[in-house]
Amino acid sequence: MAREAVVKKKTADHGSIAGVPSATIETIMIEPRTILSDLFQAALAAADPAKVLPGFLPSPPKGRTVVVGAGKAAASMARAVEEHWVGPLEGLVVTRYGHAVPCDRIEVVEAAHPVPDAAGREAARRILELATDLGPDDLLLCLISGGGSALLALPAEGLTLEDKQAISKELLRSGADISEMNCLRKHLSSIKGGRLAAAAYPAQVVSLLISDVPGDDPATIASGPTVPDPTSLADARAVLDKYGITPPPAIANHLKKETSESPKPGDERLSLSTIEMISAPQASLEAAADVARAAGITPMILGDAIEGEAREVAKVMAGIALQVARHGQPAPAPCVLLSGGETTVTVRGKGRGGRNAEFLLALAVALEGHAGIYAFAGDTDGIDGTEDNAGALLFPDSIARAETKSVSAKAKLADNDGYGFFESVGDLVITRPTLTNVNDFRAILILPA
Repeated sequence: MAREAVVKKKTADHGSIAGVPSATIETIMIEPRTILSDLFQAALAAADPAKVLPGFLPSPPKGRTVVVGAGKAAASMARAVEEHWVGPLEGLVVTRYGHAVPCDRIEVVEAAHPVPDAAGREAARRILELATDLGPDDLLLCLISGGGSALLALPAEGLTLEDKQAISKELLRSGADISEMNCLRKHLSSIKGGRLAAAAYPAQVVSLLISDVPGDDPATIASGPTVPDPTSLADARAVLDKYGITPPPAIANHLKKETSESPKPGDERLSLSTIEMISAPQASLEAAADVARAAGITPMILGDAIEGEAREVAKVMAGIALQVARHGQPAPAPCVLLSGGETTVTVRGKGRGGRNAEFLLALAVALEGHAGIYAFAGDTDGIDGTEDNAGALLFPDSIARAETKSVSAKAKLADNDGYGFFESVGDLVITRPTLTNVNDFRAILILPA
């Protein structure tokens, strides 16, 4: 594979005759693997709770300060609060297994994601109890990040954890997007969809959010436990109908009862709840763009909220990359296409791999080894789906190298086995949990061939 590219760019020579600039040649050395890694690290740094959270902390209340939270960044957010809070502090946060960090005053519990388990159910029950115990002089400080929906697994009255697990598995395989999944989750919960803030009333509720959803909608992040829910029971039933999912009888009955509806905008119990978005995908894309410019590469941010089937999004991205490579439009090489959001995968095969590996493998098939095009795609939480990798790297010769090992890119894609493909060529990217989460990060680097 190409380890380094020599890029020659024309620059103005202000010492030219008669004041007319002449062109000189500036040589830039670009090592694709290094620059793609640097872009990802910049994206992660822009979402690091230790850096972004302290400036959003509220003033201490007259009474108690109780910290609760859920998500893949919940533990690192809790540690940032402890390091900068003045005064008494107590609380509990729940994060994904392997994402805990040491805290002194805030208890950290680990639970399962993306399919909830009993540990998440118990943590959610205790968080709801902490909120219910507060009075008008108290503060409930909520630390919310992506993954909180599965981690706050407190079924509504009459439902069981097994009911929610069954629905979660069906939704994950269906190709439903995050908004659709969270709509259903909110209507099957005792804590999501504004119910946590309602339970804390009349205490002050301040929520600090790290967005992992397209559009940064607070009502969608972790299913909005402190945010009024604009969706309805009818919307939740429509999600099941759209994907042909037959729910357990208890869930079907629950979704028909008016008493199962979530708190709506204008509900007085949520009038003391305020939201602060402390980090979002766009900020991470902009940080990566700055690194690209410093390296002499033109960045193009295509969007921070790109959704759709991973393999279909890959086809579109491949078309843009080829336009740059062949025609120098909409920007000449060296150029990097940056994007975020959350694609989906409709699982039909039996392979391994999350949506980022699927995206990259589909991109490889669409590019057919075109010279000078490299890519990275990964989840900013460090876990692509349920595997141990954050994502993977794609090189112009990836398909050719796989073929020497009798691995077919098209066959692996048909089997949803992006992990297996990139493992075969040694290009998985393994970071371990990053302790933050602003959704997926994609970078397609186009160099002069």
